[in-house]
Amino acid sequence: MYRTNRFREIMKALPRGTFDRMVQSHQADKYSKGFSCWHQLLAMIYAQLSGASSLRVLETGFNSQHRQHDCLGAVPIRRSTLAEANGKRNTEVFADVAKELMSQAHRTLRRESEELLYLLDSSSISLKGLGFDAWTRDNSTRNTQGIKLHILYAAHEAAPIQHSITAANINDIDHGRTLPIEVGAVYVFDKGYCDYNWWHKINEQHAHFVTRFKYNASLKVESTRAIPVADASLVLKDEIVRFANKHPRAGRKNHYIHPLRRITVDRPTHEQPLVLATNDLDSPASAIARRYKDRWGIELFFKWIKQHLKIKSFFGRSENAVRIQLLTALITYLLLAIYRKAQHYAGSLWILLAEVRATLFQRPTRETERYHRRKKAAAEFAARQMGLFV
Repeated sequence: MYRTNRFREIMKALPRGTFDRMVQSHQADKYSKGFSCWHQLLAMIYAQLSGASSLRVLETGFNSQHRQHDCLGAVPIRRSTLAEANGKRNTEVFADVAKELMSQAHRTLRRESEELLYLLDSSSISLKGLGFDAWTRDNSTRNTQGIKLHILYAAHEAAPIQHSITAANINDIDHGRTLPIEVGAVYVFDKGYCDYNWWHKINEQHAHFVTRFKYNASLKVESTRAIPVADASLVLKDEIVRFANKHPRAGRKNHYIHPLRRITVDRPTHEQPLVLATNDLDSPASAIARRYKDRWGIELFFKWIKQHLKIKSFFGRSENAVRIQLLTALITYLLLAIYRKAQHYAGSLWILLAEVRATLFQRPTRETERYHRRKKAAAEFAARQMGLFV
């Protein structure tokens, strides 16, 4: 019997055996009674792919496709059971799934990209009101009450490869310091990651960074580079500088003693130019400016998942439920990105998502054609066999 559908095709990037090993390592199904972590994951990915607005809509839509459940290894869901699972189940299983899918993108990137360009940033998600206040109010900042999603984004693969979910009051640089630095990579980040000793760590790992100087950075100019005529409209200055103050803060030593480049870039739409900092002393200034401009890619990623996936309204208000929904949104994005690459899909990820939402339980075109060819051949063969006995 022909049983595959598009949902199953998308889930192929996450083999069931791999997922079961993750569940076993955390003993996450120890107390489950018929509704396992796999069933929970499928339900939450369905919610993201279908755009379900509530648990009731999720339950009704998913259960209406009961004939398709067997090929997914799914079971009908009850919204109360799913809500309880989201509130109590171990979130580490879903974090491990996200890491596994991110590592797939990372391995592809290492094999295919000429330059490893990583974008680092975070985005806050506001969580206020009954149920949220109990665990977000004490960790709020002046501007945000909620949580913060930190992402390391591979620009050439257009996919996140590292993630972390923290309280809103965790500084970006605190997360940045925990990241492993990859030799030969280029890291692009904004002023929220200003820590000269962390810059020193990146430099010591033979990697490059592109960021912005703060307005009060104490620098001394060692030399000024000539600007090519072709870049004169973009690059205003290209200077080699060093830090003038070895103790920028009381009792703390600045270990960055190597030269840096300070590149001043014109911004016609702003009153002030952009002042970039980098330890790349060889690349053209215009290439450095383009790398910083590429940082817009991670801003678009945050904008995309907030607009097209369900991470601004939540099915549950506990911290556990919010984390699981946020992690399954990341998992869904990665599954779509991997599926798009595997299918050589020429359209944008948003168009693919729109198509998937309309055909989630339909047969993929290629598989449908193959199925009809096999069915036709079987019918012709049966007809010939019947002729032998006439």
